[in-house]
Amino acid sequence: MGNVARSDRAARTARSPRAASTRRTARILVLIAAAIGVVHAAFSAYWALGGTWLLSTIGAIAVEFSRREPVESGLMLGAVALVKALAALIPVAVDAQRMPWPRAWRAISWVGGGGIVLYGLVNIVVSGAVLLRILVPEGGYDRDAMIGHALLWDPLFLVWGLALTGWLWLTRPVGKAVSSGSAS
Repeated sequence: MGNVARSDRAARTARSPRAASTRRTARILVLIAAAIGVVHAAFSAYWALGGTWLLSTIGAIAVEFSRREPVESGLMLGAVALVKALAALIPVAVDAQRMPWPRAWRAISWVGGGGIVLYGLVNIVVSGAVLLRILVPEGGYDRDAMIGHALLWDPLFLVWGLALTGWLWLTRPVGKAVSSGSAS
């Protein structure tokens, strides 16, 4: 009888307004993460197909490589676009329970989400420090790339990672409830 009462309580809690609100928030976060990831993927795909708008914001090296080796650049950026698109959309499919092995995808998402939070944060700080002349690179720096990293691409990575890890946190499996009664 104790197990029945506990499972009934768990069912009521799952239907509670707070649980519904948390679920809604989690869904919004995974959709925000997906939207930002798709934006990143779309730009990589655009550059892979030869587009140049905002390419200078990732660095002069990328611009030069795309001019000098357009096929190799296109293939590399196409692969990057594919990985970004998958990283953006798989969590949405996991959230909708449309992916096999959800625990494995969630574990991969934790690593990826943490990685892009760290990547975005470090690059925002370093690029910002260079632009503010707190750090002065010996050989100079690519101003367009620093602005792109400080104000566009890396803030997007940071928000993508925060939204993804927020979704993961809110939808994490909770441990089995421990009875609060005494065993006397």
